[in-house]
Amino acid sequence: MDDLELMRRIAAGDSAALKTLVERFQVKVLNLCARLLGSRQNAEDAAQEVFFQVYRSAAAFRGDCLVSTWIYRIAVNRCRNFHRDNKKFLGLSAIPRVLQDELRDGEAPRHSPGPESVWIEEELKKLTRQAIASLPKKQKSMLILHQYEGHSYKEIAEILDVSLSSVESGLHRAKINLQKRLSPHVHEFFRGRKL
Repeated sequence: MDDLELMRRIAAGDSAALKTLVERFQVKVLNLCARLLGSRQNAEDAAQEVFFQVYRSAAAFRGDCLVSTWIYRIAVNRCRNFHRDNKKFLGLSAIPRVLQDELRDGEAPRHSPGPESVWIEEELKKLTRQAIASLPKKQKSMLILHQYEGHSYKEIAEILDVSLSSVESGLHRAKINLQKRLSPHVHEFFRGRKL
């Protein structure tokens, strides 16, 4: 059964169709929420709210975009509002864990990783997570959707309900901001070290 048919059935109150839709999209929505919120527990709460919103709004779905795009749009918006809605429960000292695998290419290191190399890699991952978490919300969403979720610029524009040129310029600014935030740390790490 395709996604549009599932939406029609959900709008008619078919709970089995909702279960099928959740099973189809739950991993992707949960991963997206985890990357945007930096916490698996918060992501699980947000993902539940996303699917509750899908259920409540199924009848309003117009079909002018893919069902997946519509669900991702709900997820991004829910994550944007999550911190505002749950501010009293969030610790100020917690460092967000936005991304699980910054070095996702899986490339082997050029040299056998010694303790210092492993430590540097972990510190760089931590700094990258912090830098991404510090980006403006829209840039952060665009960067995660493109680099880590694999969405095209056009898909991101549909998910975020912005123009294609906004996505292009937003991603460009996000990359520049990341470079500015990370370059002092990278230079500090590698000053005087041989890897």
